[in-house]
Amino acid sequence: MCADAGVSLAVLAKAPIPGRVKTRLIPACGAQRATFVHGQLLRHTLEVACAALPVGRLTLWTALDHAHPLFLELAERHHIVLRPQPEGDLGQRMHAALSAADGPAMVIGSDCPVLTPALLHRCAEALEDHDAVCLPAEDGGYALLGLRRAHRHPFSDIDWGTGSVMTQTRKRIAALGWRLTCPETVWDVDVPEDLIRLSTSHPALAEAV
Repeated sequence: MCADAGVSLAVLAKAPIPGRVKTRLIPACGAQRATFVHGQLLRHTLEVACAALPVGRLTLWTALDHAHPLFLELAERHHIVLRPQPEGDLGQRMHAALSAADGPAMVIGSDCPVLTPALLHRCAEALEDHDAVCLPAEDGGYALLGLRRAHRHPFSDIDWGTGSVMTQTRKRIAALGWRLTCPETVWDVDVPEDLIRLSTSHPALAEAV
């Protein structure tokens, strides 16, 4: 492994329960297909993560149903640790995941299809000489945040789920006097237009058989 082997990665994911995941896709494609897409994206995310970093540095933080068969299947297949997400908003849950690491750590969700092992490597390596690394998303949020050391401030007073998340996060990090780098801008799957894009770029993730 290269110099990024000491960086941990937390993946936050909800159990694929119809009507509880990818709800903004449901009007366009129905709850069952939205749930299928969610599960496929989670499988893809873990394959990418396991190709990028040692499995001992990966944790899958679960929500909704911590013992869901898909979580158990993925844990067995990839030999990764499962941990339940704590109560709280998204910022509190991300902070908890980063705080649980024993050193520099990154946190991602499970709905960014353009993450690659090489991009995760770049982000991990960036923490060697930056305090924070982020992958801004085209919708104004972000798909990855990594910190050399956990701190609550990057997650404080953020309007989660809005297009202001990345701008607010930059301000919180700047207020700490930290150095931030953003290697690339990415996109994730949230709304019907993203599903159309996914069908073109990653058809196996979008189309139920």
